[in-house]
Amino acid sequence: MEQRHLGRSGLRVSRLGLGTMTWGQETPPEEAAAQLTAFVEAGGTLVDTAGIYGDGDSERVLGELMRHVVPRDELVIATKSAIRADGRYDASRRHLLTALDESLDRMDIDHVDLWQLHVYDPATPMEETLSALDEAVTSGRARYVGVCDHTGWQLAKAASWQRAWPGRAPIVSAGVEYSLLHRDAEREVLPAAEDAGVGILAWSPLGRGVLTGKYRTGIPADSRAATDRYAEFVRPYLSEQSRLIVESVVTAAEGLHVTPLAVALSWVRDRPGVTAPLVGARTLAQLQAILDAEKVTLPDEIRDALDDISDI
Repeated sequence: MEQRHLGRSGLRVSRLGLGTMTWGQETPPEEAAAQLTAFVEAGGTLVDTAGIYGDGDSERVLGELMRHVVPRDELVIATKSAIRADGRYDASRRHLLTALDESLDRMDIDHVDLWQLHVYDPATPMEETLSALDEAVTSGRARYVGVCDHTGWQLAKAASWQRAWPGRAPIVSAGVEYSLLHRDAEREVLPAAEDAGVGILAWSPLGRGVLTGKYRTGIPADSRAATDRYAEFVRPYLSEQSRLIVESVVTAAEGLHVTPLAVALSWVRDRPGVTAPLVGARTLAQLQAILDAEKVTLPDEIRDALDDISDI
């Protein structure tokens, strides 16, 4: 798997990141072990987690796997803080540094490679929040820092603040939802990231699963949209406009003799400014389908056609 620099930093990560949101709950430890092994064998290095995933279970499982399945030094570990267990946003210096220490304890490691602000907290001055990132890097608890789900102006302000004085930890990544069904990031976030030298980590690159084509004839009983927990998460992408985009993806896939998943994933992966899409899978079979799509590159004419049909 190709390794890419994360923005203009020296950190190199695989051009596909493994998401672990379901680990420890929907995905049991033995299934997570099989996923991590397959991912690393395919050349993957970037593994993304967060302190709130599964009330910390995702990090605990990952820590156990680094002790017994895949050595820590073969992975680029990214985690996130700024959301409390009760769902409240808190990017105060106090909460962030405490949350980082708790993440390190759960994974039983002394540092993460990338520590990210999970959300923007309007109730905390940005300079206070960013000072926590500086502390994490200077103390050795994090090697690089980034942000997630920030608007264009929030990203630009944070990146500019960090560049304004020598010794501050630069923002190297921005996590944002980005897919053929959700291109809002192109309006402000992607231009801001390009200007600041920040790499994009695109979450939900398969349009919350809709771009795989599995919802074309209804909602499968074993799909996330059929569960109370995820139904509202998927529902916005089951519109008529989304259906037209999905049908275009399916048509492209049939012409290339690949899966719709491969078409949708490769479109995001090779967009300007994107370092890596982050993909999560509940099962090894789902992950294997994602890894099989890694070798697909879209012809320019198909990419252009998908750009046109999804530009809404």
